[in-house]
Amino acid sequence: MNMRKLFNIILCTALVAAMTSCEKFFTREPINEFSSETYFSNENELNMYAVGMLNSWLPDYTETSGGDAYNDLIATKTSTEFFRADVVWDDAKQGSWSWSFARRVNYMLEGMAKNGGKIQKDIYNHYEGVARFWRAYNYISRVKTFSNVPWLDHVIQPNEDDILYGDREDREYIVHMIVEDLKFACDNVMAGKFHGASGTTRNQIDKYVVNALAARFFLYEGTYRLNHKINHATGKEWNGKYESATELLELAAKSAKLIIDEGGFSLHPNYAELFTSPVLCADEVIWGQVQDPNVNGRHALTRYFNSSTLGQQYSGTKPLVHHFLKADGTPIATDEVSFTEEFKDRDPRLSATILSPGYKHLSLATNDMQPKPINCTFCKTGYMLVKWNIPDETHMQNGVDENSIPIVRYAEVLLIYAEAMNELGKFDKSVWDLTVGALRTRAGVKSIYPTAADPWLKSYYTEDVNNTHITEGNEAVALEIRRERVAELTFEGGLRQDDLYRWAQCDLIERRYKHQGWAGIWISDAEKASGFSFAGNTYTFGPGNSVNSETNYPISDTNNLNWSLEKAGAGWYLVYNYKLQWNDDKMYVRPIPATAKVVNPNITESYGW
Repeated sequence: MNMRKLFNIILCTALVAAMTSCEKFFTREPINEFSSETYFSNENELNMYAVGMLNSWLPDYTETSGGDAYNDLIATKTSTEFFRADVVWDDAKQGSWSWSFARRVNYMLEGMAKNGGKIQKDIYNHYEGVARFWRAYNYISRVKTFSNVPWLDHVIQPNEDDILYGDREDREYIVHMIVEDLKFACDNVMAGKFHGASGTTRNQIDKYVVNALAARFFLYEGTYRLNHKINHATGKEWNGKYESATELLELAAKSAKLIIDEGGFSLHPNYAELFTSPVLCADEVIWGQVQDPNVNGRHALTRYFNSSTLGQQYSGTKPLVHHFLKADGTPIATDEVSFTEEFKDRDPRLSATILSPGYKHLSLATNDMQPKPINCTFCKTGYMLVKWNIPDETHMQNGVDENSIPIVRYAEVLLIYAEAMNELGKFDKSVWDLTVGALRTRAGVKSIYPTAADPWLKSYYTEDVNNTHITEGNEAVALEIRRERVAELTFEGGLRQDDLYRWAQCDLIERRYKHQGWAGIWISDAEKASGFSFAGNTYTFGPGNSVNSETNYPISDTNNLNWSLEKAGAGWYLVYNYKLQWNDDKMYVRPIPATAKVVNPNITESYGW
């Protein structure tokens, strides 16, 4: 054995003993207070371990609401370095090569197997399903990041050189193993077992949580295969050894339909309340986190959405607003409409997402409800986000939010079912009425079954992009499903970025407004000269030497400042200039971290990196 390999094995042995959450390799002892030889022998012990996994991996507010920031429809102060045009991304910058989750899950599964005869069969299968759900859940994020990854289905020992120093498995094999885990979980995890006496907790893992997350992944991977002709980890065509795109979409439709038929969920009548209520809206929320100040404290979402110093200063964009229909169910004729006018007779979800005329908040100055103004110091486009916001200035200045956090909603399940059925060629008006039609009716928008593609939607998703493929099914329906995913699910759980990845349209992130930046509000010539009035303030567009203030955007004709005004018809778009990059399709996967290649020199790099 050479000295380098001996050093690496010593390093692995040290990592096995590590107990930190930032473990970077395959092996570590997750438990040292008890032994799997005697533990996992009754339901209480299984539940205790399962709750520990839940506490570790339940998405928090930053993932569920802030995880959707970096896409084509949300402007940010800067961006993640991966998309920044002034940054060269490489393996030294890449992280996320942690596999401690697999050891933690496999430790439970092996411990259960040693004590299985002591546990009632349905209870045993339930907890095996919970464990396998978590293994799949964590593996999904690794597949999305790296495509090809190692598969770890048992507790790896320091002497297993074939695994410790082995190469990655092919994505299709990994997906097959994820599918097997999810199918077992879907079949065996019980319904409602841990929802508490009131049935409104919704934070534990049950049958419907598992099926919802499974449907989400099956749709992701099925449509990914339809839009990506190669595995970007290898640069080669799919090998076709395991589940096909069609089979994955059938699984997505099956899991979604099970929830529709058996789950007892419904659409909450008040869309905006889903994101501001301290009580989880359990009629619609399948999985969520109740924000209890006595248990898990408060969060700071409202503050992050309303701060000139914190976070990425998330702002809506003109294309985001353009996705929303009129209340009569038809698309807008033009987006060249002044800010104060474009909310009239629109889908009410637009005003529940973007600050609009009539929105009020509790003012600290007057101690009563007052119109909320735009703040140009942190709103980059004129479109301030109000989804997830508590309308109270105290919350805008302090992290004291108590609104509960939906993680997976019934609305998303309906859209998963709609898209899967359309891709399978099984979509008709009955599916429309059950899914997209029901969502629009709940929102207060007339439901109109599409018979022709909306020209603006089609141009948005086909012009100046590498992949112009929209669907294997009905194109008009597919585009309306995309519109509905924006109107219904904006700024939830990273879903928009996932959509761009699976549709092979991440170049939309770079394209935006003429590859220049994010387009914001439209202003007339008169508004350019004198500003416009909103919430008691006059908002102006000053020359390049003016100061960015709460009511003024400094404008440069030479684009050497952050903002410019770009001619659009009889007026101008406000554009926040920030160039991004999508160099080529190699970016659909990340490079293997340099640290991982030091530990395992046999691992292959992703294609193009």
